[in-house]
Parts: sequence; structure tokens; C-alpha cells
Amino acid sequence: MLLPILQVHSEDLSPYAIVCGDPFRAEVIASKLEQSKELAFSREYRTFVGEFQGVPITVVSHGVGSPGAAVCFEELIKGGVKTLIRVGTAGSYSTDVPPGSLVVSTAAVREEGLTRQLVPHGFPAVADLDVVQALYEAASETDGLVRKGITVTLDAFFQGVEEFPHRKYKQAGALAVEMEIAALYVIASLRGVRAGAIVALDGYADADLREVYNPHTDVVAHAVEREIMTAIHAVIKLHAKA
Repeated sequence: MLLPILQVHSEDLSPYAIVCGDPFRAEVIASKLEQSKELAFSREYRTFVGEFQGVPITVVSHGVGSPGAAVCFEELIKGGVKTLIRVGTAGSYSTDVPPGSLVVSTAAVREEGLTRQLVPHGFPAVADLDVVQALYEAASETDGLVRKGITVTLDAFFQGVEEFPHRKYKQAGALAVEMEIAALYVIASLRGVRAGAIVALDGYADADLREVYNPHTDVVAHAVEREIMTAIHAVIKLHAKA
């Protein structure tokens, strides 16, 4: 079956998919796999397949923001993917988890618009516990700080005239903010598949990103490398328990 937006055939996909925003990060992730090959590059959706320790893994980019990412998640699930892991970046809510740290998202606050059109307001966006545990265990085996907890999903990246209540979510214990995890978790719940996410922190959430955002630092690059290998090894852990 041809998936019309990703422009790949379902029979070429594996049950495990690692997804990320950046098409070029997808290429980097795929480079860690054996026998990797690119299947398609359609819009923001770039798809690779490969293996790691004999386990087939699909890697797909989903672009920026929940609506476009949701299209990717839905088509992957339609194509037979049963476990999705998002690898991304996020802004920290605390100096206790500074840039360069990793956060495994156990659940996401639904502060975006996409999921409001899919499920009722009170429906939670929650990760699969087995995926969370595999990610946390794999991340703990790397060299650097890792935490697990609640993340916030927003639509807006740069600030406008409306003030987002970052302070309240920080006080409530949220660890970081990004743009796609809530959509991933809600869609996974709706479609009966597993999902989890790990993010590398590349700045602070309450900063004016128009002035200070710079993810191109050595500490962030190291964290991204850590989270990529964490996601791959989490897939291996999950496959071993299947």
C-alpha cells in the first residue's frame, strides 16, 4: 500500500519508527543504522529504513508543529508502525536541567490546537510506560544528565503580544516545552499503538527566542547525539522484550 503523503510503501516500513522534526536530523539518525537507505523525501517528510543489531527501524522526519507531524504519525500507523519514538529538542523550565540535558517525556500538556480537534478537552496525552522505561534506561547509560517527567506542547515558537503561562507550568513541575509530543501521544492512544519521546534541551523556555536562541552549540550537539543513540537502543530493549 502506498502512503500518499509520505510517498512510501507500507511493506517497506518496520514496526518501530524513530521520528524527528528536521529532515537532515533524520539522515543523521539513519546513518547510525546498518544497511540504511532513503525511501522518499516528500514535503517535510523524509523516510529512511535500516537495521541495528538485526532489528529493522524506520526513521522519518515530521517537520515543525503538531498538525504536520500528526499527518506523519497517522500515515506511519496506517502503514503498520506499532511503536513510535520522537527525538527532538526543547526549552528547559529549570536551571536544574540546563541545555545539554535530556528529558524523557512521560506525558504532555496539550497547549496546542491540533488535539482539541481530535479528543475532548480533559483527555490526557500520555506516553506508553514500556517506551518511557526503555528510553530512560538507555539514556541513563549515556554520559550526561537525564530526567523524566511532564513536558508542554505549544504551537507558538516565538513570543507575540499574548503571554504564555510558562511560570505556572514550571511551578506545577513541567520540565520542558516543545511543539509535537502531545499530538504524538494522543494519536497513539487513539490508534492503539505505543509512543514515547526524548528531547535534548537547547535553551530556556521563558527566554525571548528571537534574541537568544542558538541551538548550534557543542553542548547541544552532544545531547542530540546522546538522544539519537538512546532512541535506537530503546528500540533494541523493547524488541528484546517483545
